[in-house]
Order: sequence, then C-alpha cells, then structure tokens
Amino acid sequence: MLCSSSAAIKRISVSWLIMANNSNFKSHRLSRSDDAALALESSTKRPRTMSTHSSLKDAFSSYADHLNALNEKRERIVKASRDVTMNSKKVIFQVHRISKANREEVLEKAEKDLAAVRDQHISRLVKELQGTDFWKLRRAYSPGVQEYVEAATFFKFCQTGTLLNLDEINASLLPLSDPSLEPLQINLLDYLLGLADLTGELMRLAIGRISDGEVEYSERICQFVRDIYRELTLLVPLMDDGSDMKTKMDTMLQSVVKIENACFSVRVRGSEYIPLLGSSDPSSFLVGVSDVEL
Repeated sequence: MLCSSSAAIKRISVSWLIMANNSNFKSHRLSRSDDAALALESSTKRPRTMSTHSSLKDAFSSYADHLNALNEKRERIVKASRDVTMNSKKVIFQVHRISKANREEVLEKAEKDLAAVRDQHISRLVKELQGTDFWKLRRAYSPGVQEYVEAATFFKFCQTGTLLNLDEINASLLPLSDPSLEPLQINLLDYLLGLADLTGELMRLAIGRISDGEVEYSERICQFVRDIYRELTLLVPLMDDGSDMKTKMDTMLQSVVKIENACFSVRVRGSEYIPLLGSSDPSSFLVGVSDVEL
C-alpha cells in the first residue's frame, strides 16, 4: 500500500515536471516569436517612416518653388503693367493736343506712340501671360490693360469718330503671341472698365473743342458719350463682378452732365460765353468744373 502511494506520488511529480518544462518551453518560444515579430515590425516601419518624411519634404519644397516663381512672375507683370499705364497716358496727352491746325500731325505722332506701347510694353505682358491662367494674375496687369484700352479707343475716336471694339484690340495683339501657346486676350471686364475711363477723356476733349469754337464737334462727342452711358447702364446690373464698374458709372454720369451743360450753355447763350471757358468769372457756366484742365 505504501509502495503504491509513493509510486503514484513519483508519477505525479514527473508529470508536473514535464508540464512545467513544456510551459517554460512554450513561454520561451512565445517570447522569441514576439521578439522576432517586434524586430520585424520595427525593421519594416523605420524605412516607411523615413520615406514618408522625405516625400513630404520634397512635396513642400516643390510647393515653395512654385509659389516663389509665381510671386516673381507677379512682380514682373506689375512692373510691365506700370510701364503700360505710364506710356498709355502719354498717348492720351498727345491726342489732347489735337486742333484744327495740327490734327494730322498729332494723330500721326499718337499712332506711333500707341504702336510703341503695344510692341515694347504690352508684348512683355503677353510673354509672361501666354499659355497660363490669365484670371489668376488679372489683378496684377488689369490697371495697365485698362489704360491701354482707354488710350487705344480715345485715339480711334479722334481718328475716325467710331468706337474701337474688343475684337479689334485682341486682333492687334495676336502677332505678339507665340502661335503654339494660348494668346493673351483682353477680357470683357477690363475692356468695359477702360471704356468707362474713356468718357472722362472725351469730356475733357469736348470742353477743349468748345473753347476753340468747335461746338458741333463737341455735340457729337456728347452724343457719343451718352450712347456709351446708356448701353452700359443696361449692362452693368447684369454683371457678376461689377463693383468697380458701378463706381465708374457714377463718374461717367458726371462727365455726361458736364458735356451736356457746356454744349447747352453755348448753344442757348451763344458764343459770348466761349471766351469765359476755364476763367474764374462768376458768370461762367463752367465755374467749379475743376477737371477740365488737360
């Protein structure tokens, strides 16, 4: 009896030892497999993290290069636009020198100056903007384009008495563009803004012609400005981006009223008031019109 119990105890002890050894072996195997998995995971994660960091850095470097190039282009376009504005104003001043005696000479000089603005300065804008999204940089070059439209339409009216339309202006710019790229075309909004500025120059021209006794020519200018104002009055409320245009419409109305008052006073009161233009005589109908000087 005692021998059988001791044998049973030995068998139990041996079984416990076997179970303990198996448990240690399994835990050792699990720990080794866990270590291998962790090593494999760390070895696979490390290069992925490095490649992701490198790709982000390269992407942001390319973004920075793109933005720097865009800012440099914008600065060049702003400079070219200022040159277009300055030289277009010179064309306008040249046309304002027109009179009966020197009409052909003044227009010939103005035509050469306008061609120089197009070939020397507008061409710079064309080279910078052709083949790109014009609207992205519109604010940079819009003032110069508006001034050029004003000068070109002012010269055309003094030469032929007609309005230079947008298609004619854009057709004159096509030779400046590379045929393989999308050409720079003046958009409708900039054309209308330049046309609104034209009425101010026509008002000054009409006042100047009245002072030279050309009342009928001033009346034709008056009718021309009325027609522009009437047509734009119908168009501007329908424009989506018409905030600048609405501001210029108020100035355009003032120009129309000044021309009408001058022509009406000369026609009704007679030529006795013509010598009073620009004087400080309280009886002059143009007292208070400060922007009639050229």
